[in-house]
Amino acid sequence: MRKRLMASAVAAAVLSAAGVAALQSGIAAPTMSAPVTVAARADNFQLTDHTRLAHELYYFKYAPAIVIMSQSNGSKMSREAAVELEKTAAAYRSKGVLFYLMNSNLGQTREQAAAEAERLKVSMPILMDELQLVGESLGVQKDGEIFVINPQKNFEIAYHGPLDDRFAKASPNAKASVKEAYVARALDSVLAGQPVAKARVESRGGSAIAFPERARSAQFANISYSEDVAPILQEKCVSCHQKGGIGPFAMNSYEVIKGFAPMIRESVRAERMPPYFADPHIGKFQNDQALTPTQTKTLIHWIEAGAPRGTGPDVLKEQAGEAPEWPAHLGKPDVIVDLPAFDVPATGIVEYQNQKVDNPFKEDTWLRAISIKPGDRSVLHHVVSNHVPDPKLPRAKIPGGSVGSYTPGAEAQVIAKGAGAPVPAGGKLNFQMHYTTTGKASTDRTQVGFYTLKTAPEYIKRSTVIGDFALSIPAGEARHKEIAYLTFPADAYLYTLYPHSHYRGMHVELKSKTPDGKETMLLSLPKYDFNWQRDYDPIEPILVKAGTKLIATWVYDNSVHNKANPDPTINVTWGEQSHEEMMYFRVNYRWADETVTNVRNDLQAALMKSMTIGALDDNADDMVQVSELRGPLARLKARFADLDVDGNGGLDAKELAAGNVSRASARTQDFDL
Repeated sequence: MRKRLMASAVAAAVLSAAGVAALQSGIAAPTMSAPVTVAARADNFQLTDHTRLAHELYYFKYAPAIVIMSQSNGSKMSREAAVELEKTAAAYRSKGVLFYLMNSNLGQTREQAAAEAERLKVSMPILMDELQLVGESLGVQKDGEIFVINPQKNFEIAYHGPLDDRFAKASPNAKASVKEAYVARALDSVLAGQPVAKARVESRGGSAIAFPERARSAQFANISYSEDVAPILQEKCVSCHQKGGIGPFAMNSYEVIKGFAPMIRESVRAERMPPYFADPHIGKFQNDQALTPTQTKTLIHWIEAGAPRGTGPDVLKEQAGEAPEWPAHLGKPDVIVDLPAFDVPATGIVEYQNQKVDNPFKEDTWLRAISIKPGDRSVLHHVVSNHVPDPKLPRAKIPGGSVGSYTPGAEAQVIAKGAGAPVPAGGKLNFQMHYTTTGKASTDRTQVGFYTLKTAPEYIKRSTVIGDFALSIPAGEARHKEIAYLTFPADAYLYTLYPHSHYRGMHVELKSKTPDGKETMLLSLPKYDFNWQRDYDPIEPILVKAGTKLIATWVYDNSVHNKANPDPTINVTWGEQSHEEMMYFRVNYRWADETVTNVRNDLQAALMKSMTIGALDDNADDMVQVSELRGPLARLKARFADLDVDGNGGLDAKELAAGNVSRASARTQDFDL
């Protein structure tokens, strides 16, 4: 008996020490739990990797196989397995197989994963399963587990287990010779369309990954629809999903939610809904409609438990309403302008329609908000606008600019407190209308609602656009990057960040770079959705110091696998129609030194001077090399030596201006959103 007690004490001490070491490394200590079942197939999901790019599983339905390995930062076994898996990837990538690592460890960060990838020199994206929902559903238990997924058979898990026999042992030895290459054999079978002989192999190695929600899974059936689920839907979903709203169905009863539960689960796991796409780790924004981590897990676990009704009132039914005619938080506009009706044909390309209406403001006016209400959302791609001054009137000291815009998914534009958008008296308001055909003829009757300030504000709302009018996206390229920037000549405060592209846009970021080289990420959309374009308004205005560059980076998917791509066989350049492409990022701001009584139009002019070089200078070194002259401006290569007056091998802003190189050189029309 004494020997047994001593042995138990030693074992406990060993487990305790292992637990402390595991906690210190960010890896869970081994725990006793109920057996975990490995999924038969992989449900769709979207996760962001260590480089801030999003990956949706079902996008890759074309792949012959997808390999995912559970990964932990700092784990010896995970590191060795990842390095060895990279070798397997090198042998199978040419056959179209995709390889990923996936980190489901609580508390392990994207930055740590990026450092791990750099340390190991692995090229596989590390998917960050921060909410553990993907790891839970696949049946992950520890690091080093590999899932071979067959998209051609409804994403079945064709193989689950270690990489090879070396990693099946309790103490893996990566230097040993491989006797059974489980993953390679599984891939050979999948690629040949044959069953995998050893579809499930037990692994004794690897560090346990803690999934605390698994211990609570029996309680998921007790999640209250009335008290837990319905309030989430009311807060984050019902504003669109109600009678008269833009959602495809109204969330107005338990029965509706129960019926759509599988779709809701898939949409949330794939991060399509709610339609708010800013990376939660970068910036904080006023209009954040994303589900919180707790809300996401509550909703998913409730649905996975069968979406039980439980007890309590059906608050969705009791409080069901109808979408207001104008934004509820703004009320009825002070002034409403009806734009001329326009008949949109069933098919074909509709040229931009510029509809000019009389300026309803007879005195200089300041706007606090604008709401554009489409007559037919299905055909209206966008609205952009501007004030057209009356040439007979004296030039306004504070020039007018945009009087509102609309894009799919857009909300009312609310100007920051203390600032206003100027609309000089008289003249016209021009609304550029971009319509797309849907196969059905339609008549659009759009309205514009203006909310005015009763007295002049302290600050002037300014807008500008970071764009690359010389963009050129090669045919078939799935990850094409474009970069553009502006250099701010004076201190400014950013109010609004608004990215815009067309159907090929897939990822966008905005960062600041100070003169001393410090970079700060301001906004990142791991996955851009053309159907949901919105302003991102920082909770606190972002200070941009003089000399700082705002650098926008867009990634485009011009491949055949982009199901929204109008034509993957063509090289795409800048164009205004949706089948063409844009590289566009609007920012709203105010100059720190500008007030309505101290107007600084000179600063605005200085900012605009940096637009041309910012569009062409891809490496943001303040010079345009000959290799950076692309698209419509490639013709300038023949004049490069003449333009390069100082002979340093690059064109600076002065040399570009002297050579009459500007946005007008590449575009026939200029506009602001």
